[in-house]
Amino acid sequence: MIGILEERKQQVFENGKDTFGLECGKPSAAGSVSQRACVFCGSRVVLYPIADALHLIHGPIGCAAYTWDIRGSMSSGAELHRMSFSTDLQESEVVYGGEKKLYAALTELINRYKPKAAFVYSTCIVGLIGDDVEAVCRRVAKESGIQVLPVNSEGFKGTKKDGYKAACDALFKIMGSDNETPVSPFSINILGEFNLAGETWIIKDYYRRMGIEVTSCMTGDGRIGEIQRAHRAKLNVVQCSGSMTSLAKKMEEAFSIPFIRVSYCGIEDTTDALYKVASFFQDETITRNTIDLVAKEVTSLLEQLDKYRMNLAGKKAAIYVGGSFKSFSLVKALRHLGMETVVVGSQTGNKDDYEYLKEITQEGTIICDDTNPLELSSFILKKGADLLVGGVKERPIAYKMGIAFCDHNHERKEALAGYEGMLNFAREVHDSVMSPVWKYSPARIKTQGGIT
Repeated sequence: MIGILEERKQQVFENGKDTFGLECGKPSAAGSVSQRACVFCGSRVVLYPIADALHLIHGPIGCAAYTWDIRGSMSSGAELHRMSFSTDLQESEVVYGGEKKLYAALTELINRYKPKAAFVYSTCIVGLIGDDVEAVCRRVAKESGIQVLPVNSEGFKGTKKDGYKAACDALFKIMGSDNETPVSPFSINILGEFNLAGETWIIKDYYRRMGIEVTSCMTGDGRIGEIQRAHRAKLNVVQCSGSMTSLAKKMEEAFSIPFIRVSYCGIEDTTDALYKVASFFQDETITRNTIDLVAKEVTSLLEQLDKYRMNLAGKKAAIYVGGSFKSFSLVKALRHLGMETVVVGSQTGNKDDYEYLKEITQEGTIICDDTNPLELSSFILKKGADLLVGGVKERPIAYKMGIAFCDHNHERKEALAGYEGMLNFAREVHDSVMSPVWKYSPARIKTQGGIT
């Protein structure tokens, strides 16, 4: 395809036309201005929603500003996570070391806010100057009596995915200390659900109606106490596979907890997720409750979707998201609205993920790994997409191209999970795609030959 860097030609695939195996998992090509985020950002977005913990960023103030309130994560109580604390390293600390400043910041903040635990994020500059963050954390933990967890998120050639692993390593260290609090025999942990716009509460309500206890959610509306007893749940349900599969595997090895991968995006995948969990427990009451719940919710939802489908049928969509598992659900959800996906990609997909995308998309669909703004713009133009589903970094691309945009990343404030979320998604897509403003866009005027 025209405009793709030579190093990236094996990372873009046109379904039904290309025959090579799509490459993935590679470092971003120099000069391509990847849509990926950094290692520190990856760890921060995973741990951020733990609301009763202290989050301290050891590095320059810019790192704290970059990730402040980075998720639309809501809390049912504590709000300590929304304080973006930083050691604000200056030139003197770069030269002489920042360990003293880190120790002073930790002791002051712990004494003032009384957190249940503390996370200390190492940024790139800390990796350069060699601060012994782990030693400082051990000292403060001994003095304060709480867990002080170093998050090794410094990195130069790493990606957001490496940050996910650093966050999972920190979470794993919290588990195993609570063996007293009662846990139901029908209990699960939800991994990779971050309570964006209150989505955790929607999903927890489904499981409550089914008769299943959610022991912990990692990390949406998260609490340290829940994570400490997460090792006693019977099943791990992995929602964001890119961020949490490594933790699920560690828990399976250490605590013999099996895991399944699910999605709560769209009708098909939400229903499949609930039935998978019910099937695991093989309990008649839970099975009956699940059947009743799904029948009631789907019947109501399908009636409401009809009015949106009438206008959206035949429209084309492009998708670019962080985790490829999310893109599967979005392709299916858009199909329920009568829309065809013509471009789809992710930041962290693997070969199996992209093979599955080939199966569920139509011939001619462009599938891309770790794309960049120039490529994405050219794909949208080539395929004539009417909508881009992405995150905050993709929003300007859509608006410059004169097409509709739907935010499906972690900054959003609209709940898009579950059956309620599918209705919200349909409404948002419809209102954006059908807005009359796009016919006045200079990009649309240029490509379509004027206003009609």
